[in-house]
Amino acid sequence: MTHPFRTSTAVLALSLGMAGLASAETVVDFTVAEYSSKTGPYFQEVADAFQAENPDIKINIEVVPWDTLLQRLTTDVAGGSAPDISIIGTRWLLDFASQGVAEPIDGYLTPEFKGTFIDTFMAPGVIEGQTMGLPVAASARAMMVNMDLYEKAGATPPKTWDELYEASKKIAALPETFAFGLQGKEIETDAYYYYSLWTHGGDILKADGTSGLDTPEALEAANLYKKMIDEGLTQPSPTNYTREDVFNLFKQGKVGTIFTFPMLIPQIKAEAPDLKYQILPFPEGKAKATYGVTDTLMVFADSDAKEAAWKFIEFAYKDEWREKFDMGEGFLPVTKNVAALPYFTEDPDVAGFAAGLPYAKFAPTIANWEEIADVTVRTMQQIYLGEVTPEDGLKAAASEINKIRGL
Repeated sequence: MTHPFRTSTAVLALSLGMAGLASAETVVDFTVAEYSSKTGPYFQEVADAFQAENPDIKINIEVVPWDTLLQRLTTDVAGGSAPDISIIGTRWLLDFASQGVAEPIDGYLTPEFKGTFIDTFMAPGVIEGQTMGLPVAASARAMMVNMDLYEKAGATPPKTWDELYEASKKIAALPETFAFGLQGKEIETDAYYYYSLWTHGGDILKADGTSGLDTPEALEAANLYKKMIDEGLTQPSPTNYTREDVFNLFKQGKVGTIFTFPMLIPQIKAEAPDLKYQILPFPEGKAKATYGVTDTLMVFADSDAKEAAWKFIEFAYKDEWREKFDMGEGFLPVTKNVAALPYFTEDPDVAGFAAGLPYAKFAPTIANWEEIADVTVRTMQQIYLGEVTPEDGLKAAASEINKIRGL
């Protein structure tokens, strides 16, 4: 018969041994922004492959929708439970850096690793001379037209806003068809307005740093959208439609023109393979423009697993993984080797988006950007709903933005 004390001692020793093994494993918490249904499975595949080579490191993936990501991270930071690394909107980076939440990464970046990135996309992550994050996704925006609807309506794909307006009147006359898909709800409602603002010759901020929403160009841009809503050239009640709702209408063949990003291409190929479409630059008014967008991979300053996290980051940026990510999600490459692949140099869809990069506009790197963007979103919604005139709404918005900026 085994002595009960000896049994207890053996169990205790085994338990302590198991605890020692468990504590030897470093856990890296990684919050992933959800781009599509492919995002979570992709990053889990990368994590599994990394863990197979590094069994002492556990990558804990949590996928969070974009619409709730900033609030989630803000809450986690305040509660002392921030992840080790996260995908964030680059426009949030300045606030995270100024609050001491973001970890400068120059000390981790080797010249070889840094050299794999396209400089254009590295630049937004550099704040006051310090690299605060890596580009994880890049996109430019463009106009997408349904060629079947344009042909049925006898309309020509437009190059200018006047041409878009005239084509939209013809397309709107088709049964069960909307001419222009206008987003008015949730994330990037402001961006849909910036497309018009920039191409009408305006800008988000004036040269002196004050809001550009009280300029003649800003008013012209807003008046055009309001006119198209009032004349039935958009889908009814744009403020009820997120960008995904607008994209779904396009995939269903119900919309003549939308403004979109490369991520929609793989969705169309999978869900609406017979749809005839064309990628074109945004309509011109007084200027050419597109919206250049990057998202950032950020290391959190209070992480206790920085070395392990960085080891995973370098693994995740290998060419094979970046190629799969960019092609699967429909992004423009942020690394040089992937950008040189035939798919990104020869595919007409990808080339149509990439063509705008030489004159791309980026969201300004300023404090309180999200708060400023929210003012623009609310104002455009009020204008679309007819609650304020474009002129009064934009003047009030500019005043509110200047107060936020302390100007």
